[in-house]
Amino acid sequence: MIPLPEPLKLDLKQVHLTDEQFYQLCINNPNLHIERSAQGVLILMSSVGGDSGNREMNLGGELYLWNKQTNLGKVFSSSTLFKLPDGGDRSPDAAWVERSRWQALTPDQRQRFPPIAPDFVMELRSRTDDLETLQEKMQEYLESGVRLGWLFNLQDQQVEIYRLGSEPEVRSLPTQLSGEVVLPGFVLEVDRFTDDP
Repeated sequence: MIPLPEPLKLDLKQVHLTDEQFYQLCINNPNLHIERSAQGVLILMSSVGGDSGNREMNLGGELYLWNKQTNLGKVFSSSTLFKLPDGGDRSPDAAWVERSRWQALTPDQRQRFPPIAPDFVMELRSRTDDLETLQEKMQEYLESGVRLGWLFNLQDQQVEIYRLGSEPEVRSLPTQLSGEVVLPGFVLEVDRFTDDP
């Protein structure tokens, strides 16, 4: 796969890909990381580098460990594409869905792109990510029903906290994050990002 300096956006709103056509496009091109905005814009992204991938795994790993202890839901990696209620198809860097909501899906829905908004999402800004584009993505999550989201901004040493019905809160690193009522008991200590994650 040729690395893209930034995501490539294809405005295919006039084409009107059906959900099945979009699914087949993704399945037939497994080396491409493809998302679709609520407005129907296809977004092609390159894979992340080693530092970003390591940070993503470390942050998502903390979520996994909390969920393993509480067994309150399901944790998903950045490879999972969610079919959001507002029409977007998005892949958070890490996501969590409360157990009863996940169990309400049919087996077929679970195997394909789950038609559900996660309760919680994490996004980690890599070197090639435009901050404004990620902030728009976080707003799209909230508009789809995501209840809590964290956007980690390596370049500015900050984290943006997105809550349903509230303006984003920006904190400088280091900081302590709480899962609040969405992820009860989950606490994440976040240090400043360095070149040695």
